[in-house]
Amino acid sequence: MISLAHPEMTMADAYAVQDAWLKIDLARGEKLVGHKIGLTSRAMQQAVGIKQPDSGYLLESMVFEDESAVPVDAFIGLRVEAELAFVLKAQLEGTKLTIEDVISATDYVCPALEILDTRIFRVDPETGKTRTVLDTISDNAANAGIVMGGNRLDPRKIDLRWVGAAVLKNDEIEETGLAAGVLGHPANAIVWLAERFADYGRRLDAGDIVLAGSFIRPIEVGRGDRVVADYGPHGGVGIDFA
Repeated sequence: MISLAHPEMTMADAYAVQDAWLKIDLARGEKLVGHKIGLTSRAMQQAVGIKQPDSGYLLESMVFEDESAVPVDAFIGLRVEAELAFVLKAQLEGTKLTIEDVISATDYVCPALEILDTRIFRVDPETGKTRTVLDTISDNAANAGIVMGGNRLDPRKIDLRWVGAAVLKNDEIEETGLAAGVLGHPANAIVWLAERFADYGRRLDAGDIVLAGSFIRPIEVGRGDRVVADYGPHGGVGIDFA
């Protein structure tokens, strides 16, 4: 873990490591399509033992089609989370944003699955030390992929707090949750990210996809598994692992 090798590192250092990886990816021809916010719900914070949000970047190659197959050999140890994806139609920047500002800047919201992978130990086998938020940030907040459902929800017409999902693995319900679990309202996660970006002179742009964070605990998956998130009247999203 990088926090073991560099115990003096700060949050700014961790994001600098993440940004260095992003520059390498972009130099390889990747395209940045958005951002992910993690650890925004108590369920997720308790699941991983980290008590504050983090964020990472989304590349075009990380986007999987709804009802497609994810090749497990390309990853290390996969998990899946259910959340809402915001697609922006306007810029968001500044340090005094509100839920209403986010909703006004949003084109639509859709059901989504986030695919997680990790390149660091959750617990160091030699020292027994648990990873910290600095490790997850350096690891692009554990993001490996995103699957977006086809239903486009208008956040001006529905209360996003009450959008929920039953998440099934191989036809068995594994987790359920409501989007209110994400900082009280999933748009609050977008506020958090925009304000963090403002500290570095950055912003969220029109066209960005922003994953607001999971409202369920992560589900372990492997070859042959199928995961479906049923959002009831708001649609759903599914993926197979091959």
